[in-house]
Amino acid sequence: MIPASYPPQDEIARLTARMLWEIGAVHFMEDKPFIFASGLPSPVYIDCRKLISYPRIRSTLMDFLTCTVMRAAGFEAFDNIAGGETAGIPFAALVAERMGLPMTYVRKKPKGYGRNARIEGAMTEGQRVLLVEDLTTDGGSKLSFVDAIRDTGATCGHTAVIFYYGIFPQTVPALRAHGIDLHYLCTWWDVLAEAKAQGRFAPATLAEVEGFLTDPDGWRARHTG
Repeated sequence: MIPASYPPQDEIARLTARMLWEIGAVHFMEDKPFIFASGLPSPVYIDCRKLISYPRIRSTLMDFLTCTVMRAAGFEAFDNIAGGETAGIPFAALVAERMGLPMTYVRKKPKGYGRNARIEGAMTEGQRVLLVEDLTTDGGSKLSFVDAIRDTGATCGHTAVIFYYGIFPQTVPALRAHGIDLHYLCTWWDVLAEAKAQGRFAPATLAEVEGFLTDPDGWRARHTG
């Protein structure tokens, strides 16, 4: 069922950040940095996959995401909801259920046998597709997923995520240059604000996180090697 009403966007951001803290999906460094798969250090870490195990929070955030997208893009703007492999798949299914639309998913690369497909499910030429994922950092993976969708003859001009890093200035321009509008619920700045409001960390930890969010490249240069 499509939600009939929803809070203003700033309240959605605050509540989303609060829920992410409540389930332990976000973490701030207190002694040593987290190391990502790229090898780069970070004082912050998020795991949106945890949301699938919390049905009340999961349901609320999917209502928020559905309403956020429809408010920005229109109530009859899509014909198909596609999830990005793998983290986006459950969230795409939940959004598709709310919108009453078909759901598909996009592989990161062709599976290498059979039809060698990247799109799983029924996607047809001319369909207007919404790409759903859990989060976006610099937006790079979205471009590949969108290109795979467009290769079917469908169109894709929108992507929706629960969490947007909000600290890399090139992300939104890069997506827009590719013809994609980004919709999201909250950013690291919202998570930091909620951490401060709840008094979760010592001032030194909060200052370290804020320094990273303000200048991630500079922070990493000081903490690499």
